[in-house]
Amino acid sequence: MTDEPATIDPGKPATETRRFCTFVVAGRAFAVDASAVQEVFRGTVTTPVPRGPAAIRGLLNLRGRIVPAIDMRRRMGFEPISGEGIHVVLTAGGETHSLIVDALTDVVDIPVAAIETATVGADGDVAECIEGVYAARDGLVHLLGIEAILAGLVETSEERKMR
Repeated sequence: MTDEPATIDPGKPATETRRFCTFVVAGRAFAVDASAVQEVFRGTVTTPVPRGPAAIRGLLNLRGRIVPAIDMRRRMGFEPISGEGIHVVLTAGGETHSLIVDALTDVVDIPVAAIETATVGADGDVAECIEGVYAARDGLVHLLGIEAILAGLVETSEERKMR
């Protein structure tokens, strides 16, 4: 054992963290990787998609770009409610999408070591989207995979190229 004090590199964080954008859907806390989030804004009118998946509330004209708007209540298997909600606009696989949520909570840094695998408590649509769970001071936050949210709902540019 040496008597030299431990040195801390000020340029390196003490613990590795990931940044998440947290929001509420049906009274439950969820989060997505904040690096994918482009912007957040209060509801706007969407144009319904005839015979589209139930979770797609419609299409959104975002400054001339047509973006699918995913109702996270329906995507996660919860009862839909009226109202426009809050749009969390994100990019995945080079495509832009909007997640319609009940409320935006915060952007938080979560220690990677504190992220646990969800083993019980989620069924069906919710379970397939959850990549992990974080025990925050005020309850559990379910960490969602963006690709899993989009799976089966929207066609990616790679899928279009394969047609």
